[in-house]
Amino acid sequence: MQIGVIVNPIAGMGGTVGLKGTDGPDAVAEALRRGAEAQSGPRARRALAILAKRCPRARLRVAAGSLGECWASDLGLDLDVVSAGPPTGTARDTREAIAVLGAVDMVVFAGGDGTARDVAGALSSGAGMLGIPCGVKMHSGVFAVSPESAGHILADLVEGNGRAGWTDEAEVMDIDEVALRAGRLAPRLYGLARVPVVANRMQAAKGGPRRDSAAALAAAAHECARACEPGALYIVGPGSSAGAFARALGHEPTLLGVDVFRDGECLVQDATAPRIESFLDDRPVRIVLGVTGQQGFLLGRGNQQISADVIRRAGREGLRVLATEDKLSTLSAAALFVDTGDPDLDQELAGFIRVQTDKGRFMMMRVVAS
Repeated sequence: MQIGVIVNPIAGMGGTVGLKGTDGPDAVAEALRRGAEAQSGPRARRALAILAKRCPRARLRVAAGSLGECWASDLGLDLDVVSAGPPTGTARDTREAIAVLGAVDMVVFAGGDGTARDVAGALSSGAGMLGIPCGVKMHSGVFAVSPESAGHILADLVEGNGRAGWTDEAEVMDIDEVALRAGRLAPRLYGLARVPVVANRMQAAKGGPRRDSAAALAAAAHECARACEPGALYIVGPGSSAGAFARALGHEPTLLGVDVFRDGECLVQDATAPRIESFLDDRPVRIVLGVTGQQGFLLGRGNQQISADVIRRAGREGLRVLATEDKLSTLSAAALFVDTGDPDLDQELAGFIRVQTDKGRFMMMRVVAS
């Protein structure tokens, strides 16, 4: 099987600094101005390291430099390096890299929904794709649940052990990032893609609730808010479920950002990772989270502003999770996923956690280190 590898070097840079994505040169410049650091290269390396461990000397065709080669050159893999010219930081890089990869059976890419759209649009007919999750939003169904899962899927394909199947109906979604930054979620279906399928290693396309569960969610949020601990720092994640907690405190949430509270007072809205960390002291930290529809992610999808250091301070016992029973019943797997960027922390968070679904009602859900 001929596998091509492409890394979008700027994917995910906007997550920790509250930009909701880096589509377009202006967004990239603003992310860098805010102190964002590259995420996709190191995450691609984590995936390829798993492949190298299981399949030494596996042969890959990779784009040159930071578009692929840099992240795999010392892993012991057999690399066929192809050059597409210097990176421009635009979608043209992906399209040109696909072109020079030539005839491959599958392209593995490190990026987000925007990169997925560009890859899907440039692939030759019948070729597959697999995303190493590195973006901010990632609503598409073409991504593995973590870099390590992507690496294991690759190894299964190279080994030909029969664990990986295929589907031609994975949804490629994309979102208007300008609308997203303005608090409006406007996803659209770009197309369908061929992807490998291995149980519990691929994420579903993000979905919404099937019916109105606002009353149950509001009741759960009010009960959670009444139980707030004096002096504790409450970090409230994006989405309508976590947002219900902010409303229960009497504040309008940043629907697609992270807000910070203490003793009922809003300290900052739409916070960046450094801003959140600036509030840490010797007092307790609590993180209020929702669950991404159908995908089941708690951490690592759209809330990268909540850094691994902050999550570690809160610990699993410091997570407060709100979700309706309807949402939990429609998850593609009977589990919740975490992808914090720190595999050791992901393992620390694994286990069972209480999810509040209504006033006085909870469901126990298993958290999986993706």
